[in-house]
Amino acid sequence: MNETTPASYILGHSASEIRRLMLQGEILKPITRRLLREAGIAPGMRVLDVGCGAGDVAMLACEMVGPDGSVVGIDRSAEAIVVAQQRAAGYPQAVFKAAAIEDFVDDTGFDLVIGRYVLVHQTNAVALVRRAVELVRPGGVVAFHEVSHRHPFASLPVVPLWEQVGDWLFTLFHMVAPHHDAADKLFSIYTGAGLPEPSLFSETPVAGGPDAPHHAWIAETIRSLLPRLVQLGLTTEAIVDIDTLEARLREATVAAQSQIIAHAQVCAWARRAG
Repeated sequence: MNETTPASYILGHSASEIRRLMLQGEILKPITRRLLREAGIAPGMRVLDVGCGAGDVAMLACEMVGPDGSVVGIDRSAEAIVVAQQRAAGYPQAVFKAAAIEDFVDDTGFDLVIGRYVLVHQTNAVALVRRAVELVRPGGVVAFHEVSHRHPFASLPVVPLWEQVGDWLFTLFHMVAPHHDAADKLFSIYTGAGLPEPSLFSETPVAGGPDAPHHAWIAETIRSLLPRLVQLGLTTEAIVDIDTLEARLREATVAAQSQIIAHAQVCAWARRAG
């Protein structure tokens, strides 16, 4: 196994997981946009999106580099690549390839390499970032957006169901994600990969009300992870009642007029020496 090869992607690649990625993409879009802006993305740049999934980050990058730029999205999942190609049909500057970063070959080089929710799944996050450095041109930028599993969900007034769901995710990722703490170690991961000390920031998704997409996002996350949650004895299918979970989350938070808080998002970027 190559040192950058992750453990199996615990969320899978089902149709419902692709839908979950789309919901997640909309919620996280403002945070990733800020990362790209702070990292210096500009019209005409050539960008690599590592672990592109359903293509949300790649499409955002396309909007920011404009028609004179180009974006390459790579992912290990051929199913995800098909979805990304279909969704990005309106972005002629985007190209998607089914490939792992350690096997991906490019002779031109990129101005910016970005990955979102990639390092958490790696057995060796430093090795993956080091490979990203090799693919970026001298003076180019390496940027990653990761989810922190340092604290469980919160709500005020407290909604027990929201916090219970958060506890399931918190416990599961601590048990099975090979680098569940990657978001909280980005500084050392970057320097360990030979990059300068990175610039860092953190934002936290916060929502409320019946129209918040967070209920669907989290319910679909639980749907993708339900087999593992049951296998590890963290809950049962009867307790979760997955087909009603989204509605119950929405009903409970709206009834309590609660402000719901998900996991913090930590972003880092650094420039390769010229």
